[in-house]
Amino acid sequence: MAAVDFYSFFSAYFGDRWDELLPALRGESVYETIQYPGKEPYYLDEASAFAARSLGVEPGMDVLDMCAAPGGKTLLLASSLAGRGSLQSNDRSPDRRQRLMHNIENTLPENLASIIKVSGYDGVRFGLFRKNEFDRILLDAPCSSERHVMESEKYLAEWTPKRIAHIAVTQGSLLASAVDALKIGGQMIYSTCALSKMENDDVVRKILKKRKGRVHVLELKPEISGTDVTEFGVQMLPDKCAGRGPIYCAKLEKIA
Repeated sequence: MAAVDFYSFFSAYFGDRWDELLPALRGESVYETIQYPGKEPYYLDEASAFAARSLGVEPGMDVLDMCAAPGGKTLLLASSLAGRGSLQSNDRSPDRRQRLMHNIENTLPENLASIIKVSGYDGVRFGLFRKNEFDRILLDAPCSSERHVMESEKYLAEWTPKRIAHIAVTQGSLLASAVDALKIGGQMIYSTCALSKMENDDVVRKILKKRKGRVHVLELKPEISGTDVTEFGVQMLPDKCAGRGPIYCAKLEKIA
C-alpha cells in the first residue's frame, strides 16, 4: 500500500509531467568524471557538480562542506581551493565518513587533500560553536532522495508523506546552523536531491523568515538546458535535463 501512496503522491504533485519524469528517474544518470594522474576516478552527477561550483569557492577561502559524504562535492571544492585556504568536510555518520575519507585519499593529489579536515559533528552544532567563521558553506542536506527510494522495496514500504515533513524540519535546523556559521558577506549553497518544494523552496522560505534581515537569496544562472527556475533557486530533473539530477539548489548570502 505504501508503494502506491508514494507513486500516487508524486503523480498528483507533478501532474502530467510525472509520466515522463518517472522513467527518467529510473534511467541512467549523466556523470562528470573527476580524475587526477595516478588516482582513482570519481563519477559525480553533472547537476551535483553544478551545485558545488555555484558556491564560487576561490583559493584562500575557509570552506565548510557540512554534510559531505560520500565526497564528490568535496573533491570539487578542494580543486577550487587549489591547496590554499581550508576545507572542513563534515559528516556525522561513521560509515559515510569512512567513504568520504576513502574518496579524498584515493582521488585527490596530496597538494589538494592536505588542506582538508574531516570531522564527524552534528551539523546543527556549527551554528552554535563556529559562528561567523566560514567564507563559503555547502549544505547538501540529507533528504528524501526519492530516486533511491524507488530502488528499494523496503524503503518504498516505509515511505509516507509525513516523512517529507519530518526531514524538512531537520533541513531547516541545518540551514539555520549554516547561516549562523557564515561570515558576514559569506555565501552558501543549500541543495538536496529531493523532488518536492517542501524540502527545497519551503525550507529556504522559512530561513528567510527565521533569519529575517540577516540573509538574502542570490541569483543562480543554470548551465544545464532544461533547468527549472523556482521561487528561490533552481531544480534539475532528469526528464528535462537529459538524465541529470534530481538536484535543487539555492544560493544565499549573509548580510549585516
